[in-house]
Amino acid sequence: MTSAIRFDSLGPDDFAAVAELAGAIWHRHFIGMISREQIAYMLAGRYTPEKLGRYLEAPDRWFRLLRVDGVLRGYCSYALSGRPGEMKLEQLYLAEDCRGQGLGGRMMDEVEAAARAAGCDTLMLTVNRHNAGAIAVYRKRGFTVREEVVADIGNGFVMDDYVMEKALA
Repeated sequence: MTSAIRFDSLGPDDFAAVAELAGAIWHRHFIGMISREQIAYMLAGRYTPEKLGRYLEAPDRWFRLLRVDGVLRGYCSYALSGRPGEMKLEQLYLAEDCRGQGLGGRMMDEVEAAARAAGCDTLMLTVNRHNAGAIAVYRKRGFTVREEVVADIGNGFVMDDYVMEKALA
């Protein structure tokens, strides 16, 4: 049986569902990479109606919802980075039970197509340096490490990331 897969734009009615899905994904995936306290801090800062609302009708940023058979199972966001010809993949998250089915790849395809449509020739992202699974996926898709960055995000927490990039054909 084939599932119906759909990408939708984020709307105000989706904010609570996105925050709930983010919490479920982050609490399972990032334990061991960052502390529970940092996860809670980052979730509280990213998934507020004010922060999500910045994607609504913005000319330079997008937030797409992945629905499988009408149910929210993942999401991705991307924005123009400020560098000419460059798009930043800000987020790409998929429910754990949906991994290994090609859905993450479908989201990446969606982001790459949007970057090309916006006239970008580079797609970049940041990824936790200890997130070996995601790094392997990004390398397989043609990303390389551009630099290492340790960024203070407040409250005594840092993001210890690789900045990766991919040239878009």
